[in-house]
Amino acid sequence: MNPVLAALGTARTVADVGAGTGSYEPDDRPVIAVEPAAEMIRQRPAGASPAVRAVAEALPLRTHAVDAALAVLTVHHWTDWRAGLAELRRIAPRRIVLAYDPRRHAEFWFVREYVPEIAALELSRPAADDIAHELGAESVIPLPLPWDFTDGVFPAWWRRPAGYLDPRVRRACSALAQTDPAAVDRGIGHLREDLRTGRWHERHRDLLGLEQWDAGFRLVVSG
Repeated sequence: MNPVLAALGTARTVADVGAGTGSYEPDDRPVIAVEPAAEMIRQRPAGASPAVRAVAEALPLRTHAVDAALAVLTVHHWTDWRAGLAELRRIAPRRIVLAYDPRRHAEFWFVREYVPEIAALELSRPAADDIAHELGAESVIPLPLPWDFTDGVFPAWWRRPAGYLDPRVRRACSALAQTDPAAVDRGIGHLREDLRTGRWHERHRDLLGLEQWDAGFRLVVSG
């Protein structure tokens, strides 16, 4: 079972905060989607749960409006992440947050070897442990990435480095989109050359036999 859906348990109603296009929303119970970007709301598929345009720090929902609040890879985008987590606590007795350890991302081979400028951005973001502490979480569950993971999260291509050569992949990664384009272009040029010569595969042969890898993603469950 999808670990995010499993963590929702028997919650009958859900608020998806920072919902984006709704990729992680359950389809077997009522969901209220909250998303600040009109463009993301427009991309929600037909039949998706209704969405309201608002920010996490000021949710337009009454106290205990839903059984569970869900926040998937969004807390690091919030202007005031502690205020946003306080809102999650206010609207729901159960909180499920998918976050990550920025140190793992800062140490990722793509960052370390090709675009080290990303490290400062990653290390400025709240870590899963910080979020767990703020929520008083009961559990923090590691979620390793399968080698063929289809979601476009930044480290998803850890064993398929040629994926980063695709501009569509890079546009979908906030860490790349928020980094100096010249630095990204330089790094992609170096990666392309290392793939052509086989240097990348020589350096990272230890990754090629792995079915999954811990990129630092953590499911924080509270309440």
